[in-house]
Amino acid sequence: MKQLQNLTLIFLTLSGLISFSGCSSNRSYVVLVTVTPPLVTETGTSTGHGSAVSIPPTSAPTPTYIPTPDPTRTSIVNPTENQIYFVQYGDTLGAIASWFGVSVEAIVAINNLPNENILSVGQQLIIPTAIEVIGPGFKIIPDSELVFGPALKDFDVAGFMSRFPDSFLAQYQEELNGRSWSGIEIVERVALEQSISPRLFLALLEYESQWLSLSEVPEDARFYPMQYYEYPGRIYNLYKQLDWAGKVLQTGYYGWRLRGLSTVILGDGSRVGLEPSINAGTAAVQVLLGQTRSYEDWTLASGVNGFFSTYVALFGDPFSYAVEPLIPPDLTQPAMQFPWDPAETWYYTGGPHGGWGSSSAWAALDFVPSDTVDIGCSVSPSYTTAVADGVIARSEYGIVVLDLDGDGFEGTGWTVFYLHLSSENRPVVEGQAVKAGDPIGHPACEGGVSYATHLHIARRYNGEWIPCDCSTCNATIPTPQLNLSGWLAYSFNSEYDGSLIKDEAYREACTCREPFNTFGPEDW
Repeated sequence: MKQLQNLTLIFLTLSGLISFSGCSSNRSYVVLVTVTPPLVTETGTSTGHGSAVSIPPTSAPTPTYIPTPDPTRTSIVNPTENQIYFVQYGDTLGAIASWFGVSVEAIVAINNLPNENILSVGQQLIIPTAIEVIGPGFKIIPDSELVFGPALKDFDVAGFMSRFPDSFLAQYQEELNGRSWSGIEIVERVALEQSISPRLFLALLEYESQWLSLSEVPEDARFYPMQYYEYPGRIYNLYKQLDWAGKVLQTGYYGWRLRGLSTVILGDGSRVGLEPSINAGTAAVQVLLGQTRSYEDWTLASGVNGFFSTYVALFGDPFSYAVEPLIPPDLTQPAMQFPWDPAETWYYTGGPHGGWGSSSAWAALDFVPSDTVDIGCSVSPSYTTAVADGVIARSEYGIVVLDLDGDGFEGTGWTVFYLHLSSENRPVVEGQAVKAGDPIGHPACEGGVSYATHLHIARRYNGEWIPCDCSTCNATIPTPQLNLSGWLAYSFNSEYDGSLIKDEAYREACTCREPFNTFGPEDW
């Protein structure tokens, strides 16, 4: 079983390594997939993680498999060949190995390096990424069934789970943040935190550990419902296992969508290439299923008689929920202003980084008001404010979500995600309409992981995290640059490093308080 930090993926975001060309497929076709017993039988027997389970019979018809159009994914990279990388300033061999999903020892060996700690800028390295086999081309889910997007607007986890009143998930309770959470609440929480479809999480829980169809599950399934056994003292119980799974799904989805993901190492250590015609949602599920399986088991799980069949038994054809296109190719950002009062001074402390965890799109920036202490956690007396007119779609511990299309559902249109806001004296509630500049809350440390007071702010569209700057991404779909009061965000291709530029003015992210990361009244 592979550890999360060793998740073996190739993110070819490095300058000069890869380019894309071509156009998206305009084909319109239907492939009929016949789901036959024992996937769903008269008694509801369904295949799971290596053993038969009981699923209540579904009235879902034989699914009509309508694939997401083939992505624009023409690349000079041949996954069956080794790659060449030229060392850049600040590189370490460990970082390079991590980018390409190989071991330091493999790079040292193939390049005959005398000292792995000494690299020269411009030095040519052979990266041993050659693979001998390509994974399945079967499309498992559309992209819109990966993200918490438009297809989930009318889906209610509790309502769906009323079909399974005696299930282990329905009975489950777990202590989090000083209170008891039900299993249903935890599924909803992780889905909202990471903006991932709760239908996908429910189907995974059933496929891996039968939490929906059984009232009692074995002890290992109780503590490790995603079948992920690494870090036994850390990643266990429902929340942590789903949180891990969500981050792996994001790694696969945004890796495929934005970073040139093409390879994954499976649970048995075998390296495989991802079939180029699959879509990002399918890549995400394949990457997750691969973390705990051998090559043979992975190909079965990734095919029509694997996870797909469990999804169909629970929810019907996943492609019947498809929203196409999820991200329009001509998407533009509405006008957004700085999230603070124009009379105040704030500092730009974090460049583009993960909207929720590093594996998501680098959709977020960090800012700190001048009235906070340099280190540690406190509640700032300053307010963060609405960047545009909208409706508060969610207001909970540490988090406020501003919905710009006004329908109150954060899975449609543009939304702005505020993190680390104090729950004390918060001037907004869910459903409240606000205008640009209206107060939202006080920066603090609540929610997520934070060691010092700051505001984390990110964009999403149709539930997908939108990167602040994708000018150097290997993106299958272009996305608009983040623009706050005319300042455009730029990434330095290293998480948290970046700049904001407006005409000739330049500010650089820094965990400091210097003129080069300061925004005052004159910068609006």
